[in-house]
Amino acid sequence: MRIIIDAMGGDNAPDEIVRGAAQASMEAESELVLVGREEKIREILKDCKYDESKIEVVHAEETIEMDDDPMLVVKGKTESSMAIGLKMLKEGADAFVSAGSTGALHTGASLKVRNIKGVRRAAIAALLPFDRPVLLVDSGANISVNPENLVQWAYTGAVYMKGVMGVEKPQVGLLNNGTEECKGTPLQTETYKLLSECEDIDFIGNVESKEIPYCRCDVLVTDGFTGNIALKLTEGMSKFMLKSLKSLFTANIFAKLCFLVMKGQIMGFRKKYDSAEYGGAPILGISKPVIKAHGNSDAKAFKNAILQAERFAASGAISEIEAALAKRNS
Repeated sequence: MRIIIDAMGGDNAPDEIVRGAAQASMEAESELVLVGREEKIREILKDCKYDESKIEVVHAEETIEMDDDPMLVVKGKTESSMAIGLKMLKEGADAFVSAGSTGALHTGASLKVRNIKGVRRAAIAALLPFDRPVLLVDSGANISVNPENLVQWAYTGAVYMKGVMGVEKPQVGLLNNGTEECKGTPLQTETYKLLSECEDIDFIGNVESKEIPYCRCDVLVTDGFTGNIALKLTEGMSKFMLKSLKSLFTANIFAKLCFLVMKGQIMGFRKKYDSAEYGGAPILGISKPVIKAHGNSDAKAFKNAILQAERFAASGAISEIEAALAKRNS
């Protein structure tokens, strides 16, 4: 397989992106193609340990900036690392990974690579790192949606969790402000009705935000506005808890001694709830695997995003999504 990497996208590009790709080359079976300013990329690679047989560099002079109009990836900066990478994906590569502008990536993937047949809108699916990981769909791509969009995301999310994350029978929940069937706006009540009628979706009903960490479901569907707020709150609380834990164990000499005794358990706890361990967020509904890595991804996070893209491409999940939606629409 061939995985294309936007080496210039993200807050820490190209340094952390290139280092992450170098680390991934030691574990991945795929060929990794770094797209960006060739001279800079090769300069960083000189200081990295990597599998030379799996790394290729393609030059791109331009970069899509975070505050650029998303349409520039289609009309304007067509020689940017993101635009060239998406073109390579459309023309035969197996997956694409970028930590660049979410809007530009979503727009470019939808218009250049195109959606799976039957998918009206592609959605960003962020994996929340709890005891039972929860795939939150949509996490920020689509603000104005309709019930059918959410139903489609339930299908795409369930197939992803089964094919890529190994969940045998994914359970789907609807994010709402109460568990009762009548709760929420017309969007939630109509979506609840539609999901309840889907025989091939294991729908468990409404899920309140306070229940998300307790892992009532594997896939949680909502609109992109609500989903992004839930995602950012989860990320913020995770950082707050880890910072509080650090303060607790550095308060005095006795606390530091306790840390030494519990160091293994504490580091395991930190790793378990570290979103960097999961890599990035797939854009579900695109006809080929596209992974949106976090904008501030370090090398470890980006390495895991690449490995995630490889699993996604190898899983056959996109063909299964297309088949599931064709069956629903028939």
